[in-house]
Amino acid sequence: MVVTVKLHPLFPEIFWVTLEDGSRKLGTKNLAQGNAVYGERLVKFSGDEYRLWDPYRSKLAAAILKGLETVPIYPNQRVLYLGAASGTTASHVSDIVGESGHVYCVEFASRSLRELVNSVCVLRYNMSPILADARLPETYSRMVEQVNSIYCDVAQPEQARLLADNADMFLADGGWVILAIKAQSIDVTKEPSVVYQKEIAVLEARGFRIDQVVGLEPFDKAHAMVIAQK
Repeated sequence: MVVTVKLHPLFPEIFWVTLEDGSRKLGTKNLAQGNAVYGERLVKFSGDEYRLWDPYRSKLAAAILKGLETVPIYPNQRVLYLGAASGTTASHVSDIVGESGHVYCVEFASRSLRELVNSVCVLRYNMSPILADARLPETYSRMVEQVNSIYCDVAQPEQARLLADNADMFLADGGWVILAIKAQSIDVTKEPSVVYQKEIAVLEARGFRIDQVVGLEPFDKAHAMVIAQK
């Protein structure tokens, strides 16, 4: 059996890749051909190169496999990515928005940002690395344009408040947010479901309409993905 690639029926620039053994994996078209960001497999199909998208390494891929109905990241759009780390998921976002889009990557850890710059951004001109604390959006306000969506994956308490503060400053009217809630980073003494509800209530109080909440197990323990619109 040969490798085949088909566009996902719901999400632009996200693909289903069927491998030689018949298994089906998520993938994105590689904006930096020949370059793998985190050891993912690269496959060729009809003259294009695709990167397999590992749900055990990327919460967004996990959420799609768990039934996410909306991925508010589209070609040609601007995305603010909070907690970009070394670029595993951010690089797939870069693939999706394409050369005419842009991903502003905020990361607090200098070592992770250095890996992001040296291994990812150097080959992807639609990514801007920003060494900053996502709790303080005013410190990088001059480096970020208005964005269509914000992706937040930070190991901080008050994750929803942090996201809402950034949305107040950068998110366009009608824009979307994607929040990966890490329950144990917020309160290890409470059940994850209680933590999720508390963070969701914060978003609602800040004017967001919750579109969907998806648990990420078995890919990530005590994590949920929230999709919301302002």
